[in-house]
This record gives sequence, C-alpha cells and structure tokens, in this order.
Amino acid sequence: MSTGRAMRVMSDTSLLFRLAVALAIGLLIGLERGWQQRDEAEGERTAGLRTYTLVALLGALSAVLAGYTSTVFLALSFLGFALAFSAFSWLEAKAEENFSVTGVVAGLLTFCLGAYAVLGDLEIATAAGVVVTLILALKRPLHQWVRTITWLEIRSALILLAMTFLALPLLPNRTVDPWNAVNPFEIWLLAIIIAAISFVGYIAVKIMGSQAGVALAALAGGLASSTATTVTLARLAREHPAASPLLAGGILLSGSVMIARVLVIASVLNSALVVPLAWPLGAGGLVLIAVAGLLFFTHGSGSKEHPQLGMRSPFDLGTALKLAGLIAVISLLAKVIGNSAGDVGITILAALSGIADVDAITLSLARLANNGITPVTAALGIGIAVAVNTVVKAGMTFSLGTGQAGWIVSGASIAAIAAGGAAFAMFG
Repeated sequence: MSTGRAMRVMSDTSLLFRLAVALAIGLLIGLERGWQQRDEAEGERTAGLRTYTLVALLGALSAVLAGYTSTVFLALSFLGFALAFSAFSWLEAKAEENFSVTGVVAGLLTFCLGAYAVLGDLEIATAAGVVVTLILALKRPLHQWVRTITWLEIRSALILLAMTFLALPLLPNRTVDPWNAVNPFEIWLLAIIIAAISFVGYIAVKIMGSQAGVALAALAGGLASSTATTVTLARLAREHPAASPLLAGGILLSGSVMIARVLVIASVLNSALVVPLAWPLGAGGLVLIAVAGLLFFTHGSGSKEHPQLGMRSPFDLGTALKLAGLIAVISLLAKVIGNSAGDVGITILAALSGIADVDAITLSLARLANNGITPVTAALGIGIAVAVNTVVKAGMTFSLGTGQAGWIVSGASIAAIAAGGAAFAMFG
C-alpha cells in the first residue's frame, strides 16, 4: 500500500493514536538523552528531552503530510532535518572537542521512528524505540564489556555464527551412510548446541571465577566442563591440602551439574528418555549434591579459597570439528553395534565413550532411541557413560590432588553410582 493510500484509509482516531505513539517514542529517547546530559548548562546541548520529542513529532507529521502530497516530501523533510541537526551537532562537537556521533544517529533514528509510527506497524515502532533507548542507556556497561572482551572470544563468536548460519544450511539433512545413522545436518547442529551450552559456562567462569567461592566456581565450571573443573580443583587441593574437603565438595558439585546437563540434553532431544533417565541420574545427582553440601557446611566456614578456572573458549573450530566427528563415529558405531551385537555392544561402547566424554554418547544414543534401539537401552548406555566418567574423575582427583580429596570423591562417586543403579533397576 502506497503512503498516500495508507493515509486516505486511516481514520482520525487512528491517526491521533499513531501521533501519540510517535510522541511517546521521542519522549522516551529524549528522556534518556536529557538524563545523560543533565550536568550540562542550558544552551550548551544540541538536543535534549524536548528536542528529541519534537524530532519524533516532526517525523510523524512529515509522514502525514507526505500522505497528502508525495513521498518525496518525506524524503526532503528527512534530508533537511539531517543536515540541520548534523550542523548543530558539528558546532557542539567543535566547541567541546567531542567527536561522538551517537547523538546524531539517535536524532536520525528518532525522526525515522516517528515517521514509521504513522506509516508502519505500531508494535514494531514501539519495540524499536525501546531498543534504541536501551542501547543508549547501556553506554557504560557496553563500553566496559568491549574493554574486557578478548580477541579469542570475538573469534569464537564469529566461528559460532559461521557454524550456525553459513555451514549448517549447506549440510544435507538426511542420512548419508548405508546404515542410516549419520545425518550431517543433525550432527553439526548437536555440535553447535553443545558448544553453546559450554560457552554459557565459560562466560559464567569468566565473570565469577576470580571472585566467587568454590561452590559458584564449581557450578559454573560444571556447566562448561566438569572434567576441566575437576583438574583445576584437584590441583588446588594439592597446593592447599587443608582445603581438600572443601575442594572435593566442589568437584562433586561440578559432577552433579554434569549429570543435570546430560539429563536435560537427552530429554530435549528425545522425550521418551525423560522417565528412564530421571530416576537413576536424579538419584546419583542428589547423592553428589548431598555430600557436597555437607562438605561445604562443615568445611566452608571462613574459607577464602577462590579457584581460578583457566578454561579456553569452546568455540574453537578444531574442537567443534572433533566433537562433530566424534558424534558421527559414535552414532555409526552405536547403530552398527546395536544391529549386530545388541544391547551388550551398546553397553560396551557407552563404557568406552564415558572414559573421555559423555556428551557425544548422550547425543548419539538419544538420537537412536526408538530408531534402532529402545529408550531403555539408550538410557542404560547414557547412565553407564556417566558412571564411567564419574569414576575417571575420581581417579583424576587421586592422581592430581591429595589422598584425602581422592577418597572423599571416590566414596561419594561409588555411593552415587550405587544409588543410580538401584533407581534404574527399580524404575528404569
């Protein structure tokens, strides 16, 4: 619909409402701009609360008049405003030696939003006005974030975007092997999901790691990599033997987060796994949380241990390719072994996979459940992988940490595995 036709079918009530929305958008942006410049004397500001409000109204009325004349009127109005506003902003910048262009861009956006409130969708116009105001108001936090971000993190984000929006659409969304087990699109998507989940933990560790206590570091580290967290806390226990019980509690808490992550990922990928996995993983996780809580309660008072979890970004391209390859190999092996060796073969594969990683076997078996293997078999395999991985981390605590921390983690791990096995036998 052209601008002129849109204006002719618009009722007076609708037009007044749209003008009010435009006015509100200008007032919102002007309020933020005025607050930012509240310390400047009257007459020393190019634009403030009133100016931005009037700019939005100017854009709205220009759109109205364009409806009765021509769209060229709106274009000329915008051009004239842009030149005048930029000239005044240039004079202000020259006087104050301030070269920020944010005010000019905000003024141009305010004019455009005022015009769009008359011509376009009101919800979009309002939402855009709120977003503009929010970006302007978050100047200091955004600048602080830019100062702290590293090139590794920027590169990681770019790799994630490329993985998601460039590589993923190019992959075939069908199986490409004779056993109908390897779907490149699904495998790459799973690798992206795991990388994204791990990056959440990476950011949490970066924000909290140097200031938070063992419990918060363990929670954040467990979301990113419980194995890396175990290594870090075990080494810290060797350096500070007196804190071994507390740090063992952190290792157990990190393991419980890993269990919760496995349960969520498997359940999201295949809802049929919720019941057979919830009982054993829930029981094992509760044991780890209970022992960790007891250790924090009895040994955490007055502790000043703040571990540094030195972790690198999970969005390394090599890591993503290795994860995708591991998922593909395990998916293929699970399908072939499931067809030839049955449940026993799946169990052996899960145990071997759990030595190094639980994510790949979890994703593979969740995909194959109801499509080659039963949900119970898949749940059993995932549970075995988690159990083996838990035992491996207990061994890491022994070898890298202290004997006291190793015995605590081993005892709690055995109790958790026993509780999970009993729950699977009863309810799985």
